[in-house]
Amino acid sequence: MSDVSVLEAQTRTEFGKGAARRTRRDGNVPAVLYGHGEAPKHLAVNAQAFAAILREHGTNAVVDLEIDGKKQLAMTKSVVVHPIRRYIEHADLLIVKRGEKVVVDVPVSLTGEAGPGTLVRQELNALSLEADALSVPETIEVSVFNIPAGTQITAGEIALPQGVALYGDAEQLVVNIIAAPTAAETEGEAEAEGEAAE
Repeated sequence: MSDVSVLEAQTRTEFGKGAARRTRRDGNVPAVLYGHGEAPKHLAVNAQAFAAILREHGTNAVVDLEIDGKKQLAMTKSVVVHPIRRYIEHADLLIVKRGEKVVVDVPVSLTGEAGPGTLVRQELNALSLEADALSVPETIEVSVFNIPAGTQITAGEIALPQGVALYGDAEQLVVNIIAAPTAAETEGEAEAEGEAAE
């Protein structure tokens, strides 16, 4: 991933809820840039441009911030989205250097059709990985195609892209493939619940 999106940012001089609201009203996202022992910088970035970068590159997007004419490489550390109106309320950005390793949570997505008579349970939605700041995968795909019931896939068994290492617990259960309940078992459970409710 060599193409890093440029994102213009302005330094914010006002703080607090009222100032954050004004920043959002102007079409910007209040953000804080920190890391590498530097004092945190309070910034405002264009909401539409930032949302487009996140859509294209995922939640661990690396951006080339242009702050008052100076460039600074940064990675999205956390994004707070309004629960109802879905706009970005706030973002934390982490200063990164080219060639630097970072630890990030990368979403796990399951691919392929489950085998007949099986039920796939995803126990873990993200893996904690260490990767080069400019080569963080957007997602880790795990195929569940025709895997037999009784199979458990742990974090350590998942194939990772070159240069990416598992940072979390290798024994963590990611996918659990169990036998799907039969129609008779499902009906029996529903009847038992009905009797318990009476």
